[in-house]
Amino acid sequence: MNRIYVLDCTLRDGGYCNEWNFGEKNIQYILAGLEQANADIIECGFLTKKVKHTPAISKFDTFEQLKEVITPIKKYSQYVAMINYGEYPIEEIPENTDGIIDGLRIAFHKKDVDGALEYCRKVQEKGYKVFVQAMVSINYTDAEFLRMIDKVNEFKPFAMYIVDSFGSMEKKQLMRFFYLSDNNLDNDINVGFHSHNNLQFAYSNAQTLIEMNTDRNLILDSSIMGMGRGAGNLNTELIVKYLNEKYGEHYRITPLLNVIDEVLELLYKENYWGYSLPNYLSAKHNCHPNYANFLSKKETLTVENINKIFESMPMEKRCDFDRAYIEQVYNDFMEQGNSRAAQYEMLKSKFMGKTVLLIASGQSIDSNADKIASAAKDADTISISVNFLYPDIDVDYVFMSNLKRYQEMMNADTGLSNTKVIAVSNIPVDSYSLKVSYNEYKMSIPEISDNSGLMLIKLLIRLGVSKVIIAGMDGYTDDEKKNYTSYQLSFAKKKDEIKQINTCIENTLRDYKKVVDIEFITPTIYNTDK
Repeated sequence: MNRIYVLDCTLRDGGYCNEWNFGEKNIQYILAGLEQANADIIECGFLTKKVKHTPAISKFDTFEQLKEVITPIKKYSQYVAMINYGEYPIEEIPENTDGIIDGLRIAFHKKDVDGALEYCRKVQEKGYKVFVQAMVSINYTDAEFLRMIDKVNEFKPFAMYIVDSFGSMEKKQLMRFFYLSDNNLDNDINVGFHSHNNLQFAYSNAQTLIEMNTDRNLILDSSIMGMGRGAGNLNTELIVKYLNEKYGEHYRITPLLNVIDEVLELLYKENYWGYSLPNYLSAKHNCHPNYANFLSKKETLTVENINKIFESMPMEKRCDFDRAYIEQVYNDFMEQGNSRAAQYEMLKSKFMGKTVLLIASGQSIDSNADKIASAAKDADTISISVNFLYPDIDVDYVFMSNLKRYQEMMNADTGLSNTKVIAVSNIPVDSYSLKVSYNEYKMSIPEISDNSGLMLIKLLIRLGVSKVIIAGMDGYTDDEKKNYTSYQLSFAKKKDEIKQINTCIENTLRDYKKVVDIEFITPTIYNTDK
């Protein structure tokens, strides 16, 4: 009869959601809860030389730090940590003389398979149980996977894993890799499965593996509440309940629920993980989930746009996240189309020396309609609303830089097609006064690179306006319902991201004020007088 182990990776994979900053007490609480739940194997985090450890995070740069966390808790469970191949020198891994750390999981990409397996062999010689983690296993051909199995058989580690890094593996594909493993691995090597939930297959795939007719021991990775990068992982509390009911196991559920109640619910509210359309698309195209996270955070793209970007990426660029690469891909996408430089001089002649009333979409415009209408009456004032059509006056122009909002406005038949539009180069407008380059007017600061209000002010400065009157540029709060007037999209960001965005906007407005007169006529959090 084969044995099924549950390996919980909350403190390691879950750390992608909160930068591994669980807090010292919470780390101990989670470990104690898993021990009380009778988890077979508990992964405590990463061992890496790329960070400096503090007690609040589940990344460790020495083995002694890791042991200090394990020792007060350890009773019955096995304790492991993960090393990304290349992040911890083999000569700095000590001999496992005390058994406090039971094993090490070595994660690697296909391009590093030979070096990584040699590293695994040396780790095993130091007395640790070794878990061979072939990331993005779906990218291996049968021949490549079998070649790896042959090399693994030479040193016989504790486990070899099928790793569904991007949550794209369907049942048929899982069975393919399992049969290759079960029929070719040495009988004493356990087979592990690490899943992600981008396509909602984590739970069903785990059940499929459990029900396989095999004498081989299996290891299922999971995390409490499914906490993990992107769409998250298999839920520990669900899979142990299934094993209890179907196979007579004796895992305790209540300690896991206590961890959710006392720790993870709050982390979930601050650092959401779970199924989403961008994570679905990353799995569909077998792309690193950080690409989906990057593109969705821009809040300028429709799902169709994100899909097109994924389709344009060559296969060799999809596996490892390359921020510089995706920045360039995004910029190229946003720059598509031609700016109409010939119309620039015409627009400049209209704007030069004028006052511009910039109407953004903050909630303050609802209670200050009279002020806005009064400001717009001046014959020398040009009114421009930003990414929406302001309903209380006939604005002279609408500035469009957000493709997602543009398409929603066109689908809703808001009358935008009958209004003069100033658009950046990614907006497919049919009737417009000027189409300007996205790359020319975007901000150089990543946190606010696509901020429409700032892009417009930058353009107005170049057009030579004398003054910018601002309405509705209220500033962002952590209550997404308060960030826009009722006919706008929500703005969902983490608290620390919101604080950084507000700081960057305020600093940029202060710089702009040095070259053009800026006046707010509605309440705002931005202080440009410092």
